Amino acid sequence: MDQAQQLRNIVKAGSYNKQRPLARIITVTSGKGGVGKSNTAINLAIQFKKLGKRVIILDADFGLANIEIMFGAVPKHNLSDLIYQGKNIKEIITWGPGDVGFISGGSGIAGLSNLSRDYLVYIIQNLAQLDALADIVIIDTGAGISDAVLEFLVASGEIILVTTPEPTSITDSYSLLKALNRHPRFQREYSAVKMLANKVTNNDDGQMLFNKLNAVVNRYLKLPIEYLGPVPNDNQLVKAVMQQTPVSLASPNSKSAQAYATIAAKLMNKEVEGLVQKRGMAAFFSHIVAGKKNNS
Repeated sequence: MDQAQQLRNIVKAGSYNKQRPLARIITVTSGKGGVGKSNTAINLAIQFKKLGKRVIILDADFGLANIEIMFGAVPKHNLSDLIYQGKNIKEIITWGPGDVGFISGGSGIAGLSNLSRDYLVYIIQNLAQLDALADIVIIDTGAGISDAVLEFLVASGEIILVTTPEPTSITDSYSLLKALNRHPRFQREYSAVKMLANKVTNNDDGQMLFNKLNAVVNRYLKLPIEYLGPVPNDNQLVKAVMQQTPVSLASPNSKSAQAYATIAAKLMNKEVEGLVQKRGMAAFFSHIVAGKKNNS
C-alpha cells in the first residue's frame, strides 16, 4: 500500500473523523487575474456570516496577499507556521471585518510532499479542527491554470468559477475547465462547477455570458456547469476596494452587495434542500496530499 493510500485510510478511520462536524468547502477560482475572484470570496463570506454561518477563508493564492489587503488586516502567522513552526490552527487565523476569519496560505502547501507520513497526519488532524470552527471554509485559489490551482479544484466538492464578459476571461475560463476535466484525479460526480458572471451590465448580460461559456463547455467537454447568477459593475464596489472594506459591509444596499446576498442565499438553499455533501477539511487536504505523494 503506498503512502498516499495510507493517508486516505487514516482520514477515513481516524478518531477525529468520528461524529465530528464537517465544514462545507467552497473553492473560488478564475481562469485569469483581475476578474474579481478574491472580492467574490470575501463578499460571499460576509453574506454567509449575515445568514448566521461561521466562515473562514483560506487564501491559497500564494504569490499574492489579496485577502489581507482587501480586509485591511495583517496576519501574524500563516499556514507555513502551522506546518513548520508548530503553531496550532487557532493561532494562524486572523479575524477580519464582519467577524470573518482568514488564513494566509504563505508557501505552506508547496512542501507537503517532502514531509513524513506521521507529520502529514498531524497536519491534517490540525486542519480538521477547522470543521469545528467554521460552518463554511472558502478557498481562494490563485488565478489561472497551474498545478497548485488544479490540486485545490480536484479536491473540492464545490467550485465557483468567476468569469467576466471580457473575451480573454471567457477563453481562459474554458481553458481552466478543460485542464480540470483532463486532470487524472478529477471526478465530475465529486465536484460541482458553478459559474458566477462578474462585472456585467445587467441580468441579461450575465445569462448570455453563462450561455456562451456553457455552450462550448457542453459541446467539447460534456462537463455540466451551473449558473449562480450575476454581479453587476458597481462604483460602490470599486470605492469599497479602495477603502479596504468589503462592499457587503461598506455599502450593504449597493447593487453588487445585493447580488452577493442573492448568490449566497442560493448556495445556502442548496444546503437546506440536502443537495450539498459536506466532506470537511481532513478529506479536502488528504486529497491534495495524496496527489502530491503520487507525483513525488
